[in-house]
Amino acid sequence: MTSTATPTPAPTPATPALRPAQIPPNGLYEGRRVLRRLPDGVAERPYELFDVAPQSATIGAEISGVDLSRPLTPALREELDRALLEWKVLFFRRQHLNSAQQRAFARNWGELETNPLLETGDSDDVVRFDKGASGPPSFENVWHTDVTFRTRPAMGAVLQLREVPERGGDTMWADMAAAYDNLPQEVRDRIDRATAEHDFLPGFRRFYGPERLAPLQDVFPPVSHPVVRTHPQNGRRMLFVNTSFTTRIHGLERAESDELLRLLFQQAHVPEFQVRFRWQAGDIAFWDNRATQHYAVNDYGNARRVAERVAIAGDRPH
Repeated sequence: MTSTATPTPAPTPATPALRPAQIPPNGLYEGRRVLRRLPDGVAERPYELFDVAPQSATIGAEISGVDLSRPLTPALREELDRALLEWKVLFFRRQHLNSAQQRAFARNWGELETNPLLETGDSDDVVRFDKGASGPPSFENVWHTDVTFRTRPAMGAVLQLREVPERGGDTMWADMAAAYDNLPQEVRDRIDRATAEHDFLPGFRRFYGPERLAPLQDVFPPVSHPVVRTHPQNGRRMLFVNTSFTTRIHGLERAESDELLRLLFQQAHVPEFQVRFRWQAGDIAFWDNRATQHYAVNDYGNARRVAERVAIAGDRPH
């Protein structure tokens, strides 16, 4: 009888040793992004009254075939509203509206609001940004959502560039629904029912002294908003904190609140959630202020950049 020897298994290679290394917690997260443009249950539908050219996966679309100087028909207004909900910021090239036409277009979405903290144009509800060597300071080089220090922040805004620098001066927008979707589940669990304080002072302290700001403290006391708001029209959940105005998360110690806010603020910085628009004179951007943050890029030195913005009054976030 012949015996068969059991072969000796080859030795398993030792796992190479690595030096200790760890990325600091609560940073930006690597990997694949969830880029969901439409809310669950909302089907894609064609547009019949204009052409739509998407500018990114989830945010930003250029609209052609619409003359904004003319009154909107109910059907056109409905389609533009649907496009705004789907793309969050709409771009219209070379419209060259006067202030009255720009205000009339914005009024299709509600009453206009004023802002006593900013320079005005032809009327109190037109904000004018005239930037150059001697222009007044304004919100540039910072991600923010407009006027979240109000009890009812703006629903949206219509911005027109009247004069553009030869180079630079772009504006970027970030999709805050995508920002929320891509947070780790454990972070979403922490913030889904949280509220945060918003105050106008941190943002405007960079521009004005106490003499200008002190009288407005009673006009704009700190307000509380949900950290994650629900869109009133489509039910989408969106991150609703921003660097300029959100000061703390209620119920947390200051250090814990600061750490969590730093993490949430970083979500606007993810390129996959952004769209960048290169302006030409007469262009219009119409954005959903409930669902976005934006960033005006000041990379044009002392060149002149003139813009006018009309803001549409909004509802109380929930």
